[in-house]
Amino acid sequence: MTSKRRAPTTDDLLRMQEEPHKRHKQLSLAQRDEDEDNDTGEDDDHFGLEPEDRGVESDDSEWESGVDESTDSENGKGSPLLEHGRIGRLNESSSLLGSRVTVKPRVVRRRTLSPGAGKPVTFSSLGISPPLLSALSRMAIHAPTEIQQACMPPLLAGRDCIGNAKTGSGKTIAFALPILQKLSVDPYGIFALVLTPTRELAFQIAEQLVVLGSPLNARTAVIVGGMDMIAQAIELDNRPHVVIATPGRLVDHLRNSRAEWDLSRVKYLVLDEADRLLAPSFADDLAHIFGVLPKDRQTALFTATWTPSIDSIADAAPKPGKQKPFIHKITSTVETVETLKQYYMLVPSHIRESYLFYLLCNPPESIAHLRRQAPEPIKRSRATVHKKVSAKKKGSGAEFLQPPPTIIFCAKARTVAYITALLQTLAIRSTALHSRLTQRDRLTSLSLFRSSVIPVLVSTDVGARGLDIAEVAMIVNWDLPDEPEVYTHRVGRTARAGRSGIAFSFVSENDENRILKIEERIATRLAEMNLPEDKVLEKLNKVSTAKRQAYMVSKLHTVNCIDPKVVLQELFDTKFGQREKINKAKAARKHR
Repeated sequence: MTSKRRAPTTDDLLRMQEEPHKRHKQLSLAQRDEDEDNDTGEDDDHFGLEPEDRGVESDDSEWESGVDESTDSENGKGSPLLEHGRIGRLNESSSLLGSRVTVKPRVVRRRTLSPGAGKPVTFSSLGISPPLLSALSRMAIHAPTEIQQACMPPLLAGRDCIGNAKTGSGKTIAFALPILQKLSVDPYGIFALVLTPTRELAFQIAEQLVVLGSPLNARTAVIVGGMDMIAQAIELDNRPHVVIATPGRLVDHLRNSRAEWDLSRVKYLVLDEADRLLAPSFADDLAHIFGVLPKDRQTALFTATWTPSIDSIADAAPKPGKQKPFIHKITSTVETVETLKQYYMLVPSHIRESYLFYLLCNPPESIAHLRRQAPEPIKRSRATVHKKVSAKKKGSGAEFLQPPPTIIFCAKARTVAYITALLQTLAIRSTALHSRLTQRDRLTSLSLFRSSVIPVLVSTDVGARGLDIAEVAMIVNWDLPDEPEVYTHRVGRTARAGRSGIAFSFVSENDENRILKIEERIATRLAEMNLPEDKVLEKLNKVSTAKRQAYMVSKLHTVNCIDPKVVLQELFDTKFGQREKINKAKAARKHR
């Protein structure tokens, strides 16, 4: 029995026309799914890309259609499907088939830009007040560095902070601006205490605070050794807003004061170069200072090298009522900056002086343009002019082209005196910086070097930390340090704030282990530098004569100077033996 054939309706004809299109859509979707599953980059998040970088809408935006996101995630298909628009395309194909599946509107995510999104971070966006912004502008500082962007907001919010960044990254401003910002709200003294391991660093921090705080009339006081204690006591009695001190001298004032001033209202405590301050040599002084400070103070630690002592503080449990400190630590394993070129030279110890003289007279081409002509002497009389002409005829070095700005680091104060005398004998203008000098002489040496009057500074490690001298082109390690982290601070005196610089280290027959420890610490291999030996030894006789004179000068306590070109007058007034006896007596009294 044959059934009667039903005539196709209009709906049947439309369905027959759409059938080929339906099969094409299903095949296209299946192929696309297979391609995406085989892609090695299934999720852009593996590459560390933010939503803005991927071209994907931000997660904090509003849903335009108001459809709940959880509806799609029930089947294991959440945001990746939505972000690529695959759900919308599946719904469109279902409507073509005329199915009974409920069709949901296509979900579209619109990005709502937050105020300031995509704009560069500025001091103003970090919340710095207009008076401080004007002070930064006068200092030609326009954009915050990485550590300033990271540490200033939590400090302004009242949190404790541990900041770790490479040398020359602007750590001083990172804590100076929050202190001054809070000081402007409730000015009183003594508001903040900044502790440093060296006197020179204390004076440098004070200079920056004076400039930054000038619109606020902020008063500072520097309390360091080597200065008149009575004058310092008068400064403390005037209750300055910020005290910058070395721990030893501050403890002396605390023990000898008559309660005219105290530290009971200090709101900020900053330990600059914290890795050095947390060494055992400062432990007793810091314990005394912490005992008189208020418990509710805000504390900040800043350092260029991350040491176990810093690590233990960062991992310690916070005290009751306080939250864990904010920590900013450099992620790079390389402690030195990329713009610094580091070399070592294998040199026999008995002829290092010849290599040093050749290096200073023939600096690398990249810094040779920083060399300067020696200043002309003041013409006072015909006799002076006659002496000048005679000196030129004898070839005494009156027209000697001086080296570029250079710091030479030595291990001992007596070695500094010897190298300084040697270079002066060889007509290279140099000055000394070490602990056996009076504080006035130390500041004078730094001032002469900063102003480029003297191009070479010979220093112990008192000049290795924190000193910010922009024009330093070259660092020379005459003696390699025993501790590898000291090397980081030494070479950090050059290549600061994005500038370039060069560091040379003399490696003698006894320095192999030291250089290996340094390379392991900084995660960088030093390149070997070879100087032409024949040219170096051309001046061997001249250097040997200067060595004999320098040895005699460095061993004498006082000498009547006849020729100022031979040695610096300041070296004659150092009185090494006498100062060593004074320091030993002070140490004995402290431990009684």
